[in-house]
Amino acid sequence: MRMTNRRFTRLTNAFSKKIANHEHATALHCMFYNFGPVHKSLRITLAMEEGINDHVCNLEEMAKLAD
Repeated sequence: MRMTNRRFTRLTNAFSKKIANHEHATALHCMFYNFGPVHKSLRITLAMEEGINDHVCNLEEMAKLAD
């Protein structure tokens, strides 16, 4: 996770100074990682593999869930 989410590294502009911002950014990262991209080896998303979701979510759907 540290390699893909720049908020975990101190020497970047994306470093979180507030814990609330860090928690929200981590939650968004996990949501996108599990529901967004189709993984090459599985050919489906991780959420589809676990039976949580039946389609690939786009960013608009993820934004609606965040509200």
